[in-house]
Amino acid sequence: QVQLVESGGGLVQPGGSLRLSCSASTSILTIYSMSWYRQAPGKQRELVATFTRAGNTNYADSVKGRFTISRDNAKNMVYLQMSSLKPEDTAVYYCNAYIPAMVYWGQGTQVTVSS
Repeated sequence: QVQLVESGGGLVQPGGSLRLSCSASTSILTIYSMSWYRQAPGKQRELVATFTRAGNTNYADSVKGRFTISRDNAKNMVYLQMSSLKPEDTAVYYCNAYIPAMVYWGQGTQVTVSS
């Protein structure tokens, strides 16, 4: 069982920045991949960024060049640095951990981009 706790969400103006954090209850080195997803009202949950155990990263086209996923193995933390935020980035952001045959989710953190 892996427990994930997100933090760092909030209200930010367009063009602003925000950093989300995800704390894992186990060593993230044992997790195949850690990802951030988001779900806007009335829309399906979508993948935002992934960081694999091998060190590979992948981003949704809509956030490339603006968002950066990173991790701190010693602290079992994964981060999502978000810059140049747009109103369309407004959503609940979820941390995700994937171990073959198992998927874990955090409770989500709200990000609202509005003036």
